[in-house]
Amino acid sequence: TALHIAEGLRTRDPEVAVTRLASGLPVGADLEYADELTLGRALAGRRAL
Repeated sequence: TALHIAEGLRTRDPEVAVTRLASGLPVGADLEYADELTLGRALAGRRAL
């Protein structure tokens, strides 16, 4: 699903950056309850799709 969405976005704007968060945040987690260190690591470890 993520790859399909990324391809659709790139079709509309080839310059758009589509990334996936690194490990550390469980799927469906509420960002309000994530601690600063976990959130920082997830953002720093993003991977391009």
